[in-house]
Amino acid sequence: MASKFVWYELMTTDLEAAKTFYSSVVGWRAEDFPAASPYVVMNAGDRGVAGLMTIPEEAKTMGAGPSWLGYIYAPDTDAATRSVQGAGGKVYREPVDIPDVGRFSVVTDPQGATFMLMTPRGPEQAPAAPNTAGHVGWHELYAADWEKAFDFYSSQFGWTKDQAMDMGPMGTYQLFAADGEMLGGMMNKPPAVPMPMWIFYFNVDALDGAMERVKAGGGQVMHGPVEVPGGSWIAQCMDPQGAMFALVAPKR
Repeated sequence: MASKFVWYELMTTDLEAAKTFYSSVVGWRAEDFPAASPYVVMNAGDRGVAGLMTIPEEAKTMGAGPSWLGYIYAPDTDAATRSVQGAGGKVYREPVDIPDVGRFSVVTDPQGATFMLMTPRGPEQAPAAPNTAGHVGWHELYAADWEKAFDFYSSQFGWTKDQAMDMGPMGTYQLFAADGEMLGGMMNKPPAVPMPMWIFYFNVDALDGAMERVKAGGGQVMHGPVEVPGGSWIAQCMDPQGAMFALVAPKR
């Protein structure tokens, strides 16, 4: 069984400002998480979708700036961490327990894109319906070499290739899936992107209104609106602290 993303986390320099910004833009309801301080869970309806936290001092010393990171499910975080390392990835944080939540580690793929591994504890939630507002609707990897990146993620998590799109001078955009469920796409990063990274697309009901909320909240729309195959609309954005994220909607 292939592994999928199970959680998303923003590391930021201004937790309160980020809480206000994303509550407005995505429509999340913020809730302080009592087991960690400070940590804010962002909810879509009655379901937690993502967490916000101040960049830890340890991460700051390693040069980390504001960014969104994704957790990929691992049946055994310790074994998955060693497997990633053996395949050429790096380990930024060795596996550690979060009481009553699970066990996680912080790693990179061989090209330097950061992600987390997580073995959750507690009952498993049924997946949200596709395109549910407030949930992540797409995962995009900007890679140094998308073909080698795909081989890595396929070997580690069982992801499979779907359709490949020719984007002309920008190269190939390779869709990928897990157990037949479309998860996202991979491509070689544009020159303006300094290093390989994941970008997460948050579902919103209508794109134009969400873009206006980004601007009103002090963020920037870097690219978009753009209509993509299938008829959805996307925009890539930066929050006021400098973290990249994206929006996807069925209409403008």
